[in-house]
Amino acid sequence: MLAKVKEIIGEHLNIEGIEITLETSFKDDLGADSLDLFELVMAFEEEYSIEIPPEELEGVTTIGDVLELMKKKM
Repeated sequence: MLAKVKEIIGEHLNIEGIEITLETSFKDDLGADSLDLFELVMAFEEEYSIEIPPEELEGVTTIGDVLELMKKKM
């Protein structure tokens, strides 16, 4: 799951050569803003056929956070 999430992040944020771990911060490490995060979540929802309401994104700051949230929805 992490590998596919990394691939989606790389495609949407146009980043290469940045190591992405569970502790990677969307804002601090990847430079993603709230719109970027919203678009990424839409891509995750499509890829994994899940639905994540916007209010559940509050407090999601790292790759690990979003993976945990997605696992709860599967």
